[in-house]
Amino acid sequence: MRLPLALAALLLATCAHANPGPNGDDLDRLLSDKGLLGKIDQVRQTVSTKASELVLNAMGFLGVPYRRGGNNAETGFDCSGFVRAMYEQTIGLALPRKAAQQAAATQKIDRSDLQPGDLVFFNTMRHAFSHVGIYVGDGKFIHSPRPGAEVRVEDMRISYWKRRFDGARRVSHSMGETPAPTLPAAATESQDDRPDSKLAS
Repeated sequence: MRLPLALAALLLATCAHANPGPNGDDLDRLLSDKGLLGKIDQVRQTVSTKASELVLNAMGFLGVPYRRGGNNAETGFDCSGFVRAMYEQTIGLALPRKAAQQAAATQKIDRSDLQPGDLVFFNTMRHAFSHVGIYVGDGKFIHSPRPGAEVRVEDMRISYWKRRFDGARRVSHSMGETPAPTLPAAATESQDDRPDSKLAS
């Protein structure tokens, strides 16, 4: 419950700093008197730092091969295994294993609200949330795409990904406190009609 309140205060403080009107100083004084201004800055820095660490960590795995059911660099990753490993290694949160389960367990956000570290979902197998990646900023995401390919960064604005975009989700840092919901097993990751899929064997 504290995180939503802290985020609301953070948003309020950000708006006050971005567009200080005649009451901007009064709000800063009130937040400072209550001891909240420093806490808001700490939350802002922590969230930004964690997202940056997550994206940098994920970039360190560029070139690791795709492997269906894979969840580590030694054997390779599938899309949801890659996302799960990055969150677990960087933030210490264990996301569910399947892409559809990850979508169900995270907070829905608008595409225009995407920030580095958010999850992006695609319909690549003719069913919702069959593929997932991590948003890195500037309309791009990092993912483990398909058999025969490697972890790479792609632009969400190209027609293939734009047509298949299913939604964006934000991972709540309090997620680790409650067990993830169990969903029926989704179809396993497999080769489909993604760009250059004909190159895969």
